[in-house]
Amino acid sequence: MTLVDSHCHLDDKQFDGDREAAIERAFAAGIETLLAVGSGDGPPDLEAGIRLAERYEAFYATAGIHPHDARKADAASLRRLAELCSHPKVVALGEIGLDYHYDLSPRGTQRAIFTEQLRIARDTALPIVIHTREAWEDTLRVLEENWTGAAQGGIMHCFSEGPDEARRVLEMGFYVSFAGVVTFRKSAAIQQAARIVPLDRILIETDAPYLAPVPHRGKRNEPAFIQCTARKLAELRGEPVEVLAEAAAANFRRLCLQRKRGSE
Repeated sequence: MTLVDSHCHLDDKQFDGDREAAIERAFAAGIETLLAVGSGDGPPDLEAGIRLAERYEAFYATAGIHPHDARKADAASLRRLAELCSHPKVVALGEIGLDYHYDLSPRGTQRAIFTEQLRIARDTALPIVIHTREAWEDTLRVLEENWTGAAQGGIMHCFSEGPDEARRVLEMGFYVSFAGVVTFRKSAAIQQAARIVPLDRILIETDAPYLAPVPHRGKRNEPAFIQCTARKLAELRGEPVEVLAEAAAANFRRLCLQRKRGSE
């Protein structure tokens, strides 16, 4: 079974003691490619994912300013982000968006930095990776105003809404990525969404070290646990897990790798 972890944070300090072992376990679990999401600690350092991707052949990276870190962003960090988009292993811009749960950055600042990053993604022809938490309508409003018509598409990371919301972002051209939350007992709406996303628009992720799937819930998540999420998704959809996993891997390659290679 071929798997792609389309969103993980292996740069996180929680992996400092066993990062190499966790990567080996990922390979043993059938993962062929991992996307290191480059949020890190935010500006001025935007290269957390790139450092992993430069070290490991199986890794690709994103670069972006997380909504938590929007207050740290300035003109210099936005210029640096635009420069990093040309790195050969950067295949998407993200994760970007809005987070009103923690409000670690003022909401107006979050929206402004989100909008600026959408501009950079359009200019550099990179797909985007969207983070949204308790900010669904504002996130969609910013996208509708600043992303409609963009040819490169993007990923709704760790999708946590229902089928109606899934249809809405599918109509906007997004791929929908499911994490361990889809395995949780009280995730009925997310599970309904997982059933209706077309096979050619679905992705699977871990968001490691966060949101470990059942039966690992409550533990530090790691890429090897993606098998649990893949199996639950396949069960919900009535598909062989091998078919689902290969389709998700092909979707990732089409969205993130073919376009990048075609531009080189």
